[in-house]
Amino acid sequence: MSTTATTHQVRVLAPAGDRHDEILSPQALDFIGRLAAAFTHRREDILKERRRRKDRLVSGTPLDFSIATSAVRADPDWRVAPPAPGLTDRRVEITGPPDRRMAVNALNSGAQVWMADFEDATAPTWDNVIGGQLNLLDAIERRIDFTTPEGKEYRLGENPATIVVRPRGWHLLEEHLEIDGRPVPASLVDFGLYFFHCAQRQIDAGYGPYFYLPKLENAGEARLWNDVFVLAQELLDIPRGTVRATVLIETITAAFEMEEILHALREHSAGLNAGRWDYLFSLIKTFGHRTDFRLPDRAQVTMTAPFMRAYTELLVRTCHRRGAHAIGGMAAHVPAKDPEANAAALAKVRLDKEREAEDGFDGSWVAHPALVPVCREVFDGVLGNRPHQLDRTRDDVHVTAADLLAVRRISAPPTPEGIRANVAVSLRYFDAWLRGHGAVALYGLMEDAATAEIARTQLWQWLRHRTIDRDDLLAVIREECAAFENEQPDALVTEARAVLERVALDRDLPAFFTPDAYTRHLVRRQEARA
Repeated sequence: MSTTATTHQVRVLAPAGDRHDEILSPQALDFIGRLAAAFTHRREDILKERRRRKDRLVSGTPLDFSIATSAVRADPDWRVAPPAPGLTDRRVEITGPPDRRMAVNALNSGAQVWMADFEDATAPTWDNVIGGQLNLLDAIERRIDFTTPEGKEYRLGENPATIVVRPRGWHLLEEHLEIDGRPVPASLVDFGLYFFHCAQRQIDAGYGPYFYLPKLENAGEARLWNDVFVLAQELLDIPRGTVRATVLIETITAAFEMEEILHALREHSAGLNAGRWDYLFSLIKTFGHRTDFRLPDRAQVTMTAPFMRAYTELLVRTCHRRGAHAIGGMAAHVPAKDPEANAAALAKVRLDKEREAEDGFDGSWVAHPALVPVCREVFDGVLGNRPHQLDRTRDDVHVTAADLLAVRRISAPPTPEGIRANVAVSLRYFDAWLRGHGAVALYGLMEDAATAEIARTQLWQWLRHRTIDRDDLLAVIREECAAFENEQPDALVTEARAVLERVALDRDLPAFFTPDAYTRHLVRRQEARA
């Protein structure tokens, strides 16, 4: 039996699930429909502009700071909105999918913020999408406690982390919801359902509706989000400026428009975050046709690489100049049983967080509750009792376009081990994603879609520049498929291999692996009745 709705032209094309009617109420669907009607065409325009800009860069147009927006950068007086309740101190933020167990563990972890991730850490099955919304609602209502069949209890503590939701990016659609015969933009679904059900509840609890915005490529995309926030607040009679959003600077083009992005969102801005894998993934997508942008093995590209240092230091300077938080990147280590291996991994995490804190970041990300104490200790050592270090304006930082693009300084051919690692991780991640798991522990790290994206685009880049031979790569794929099947006999090896070969071996590089894989494998639609 299908859940059906025609309110404001929105129809649900999916099997009914337990408690789905609580989220997919006629009023909520009407709200989603109003957002979709207002912004779907602008969303399509920004995707067209992404393609046009990519074509210009491929044809040789240089990437630089825009002259057209130089007045925004030169104006010393504007600032973003002050920190919202629950977002003043962000020294430790934990991330993960909004499943029930993760929600309780993250909220109880001791981190100041939990980023509930509908994007890279969630495989967008319909059950995951709606189940995640139910879990957020239950967490805010403090009815999320549960006991597993094995008897393990999960209970929400007294001082949970502040919830910040990351919706899916503008490039994705939600094919289980339809308006005017077309799928609804996934960003508006994830944002809209949470906002409709939880915005006022969060305000009543002393917080607000807070978001992380992924995959933005320029300030125009930030302006689109700002307009979404303005309309959503108007429709639900919520004061303008209540929303706060942190933007992930995880594309190379966005790195050239950090100030413009903050300016576009300034009444709703909560700062910027420095990613890693998605940023490198973006570099390959944008400049993979050029030999001077050939990256070495993933493991060799650290945050201390000169072009990565330029990117992170510019982010801190930009944020603090405008009164915005600067949040550092992910520590993805998963605790190991081997004490020596665990100690070595934690030492690396500590060094990374020390670099961020000393550079001026106000907080950082971790993927596992066991990393919260390490991150907290490092930032406590720098911040003390202060909630942030916005007063460190980093006027000593001067970054040029050449600094942000100086990839050639670390360029090197891949190693056989690096090639094999990318194949092995891609296959295992795609298998998990196809099974409905977006965050997966692999080889001691908590991986999400960003890992698969950088791994498969590196393979594509190395093939394009004939750094590796196609037949040799296919041989590695066959070997890793056999090893994976032997290791996990019920793995979806054939399907995972098909995804990998479609997104890494074709002549043209797909912008993302997710849209095609989602449509082929995760969509389970049924025709809705009028």
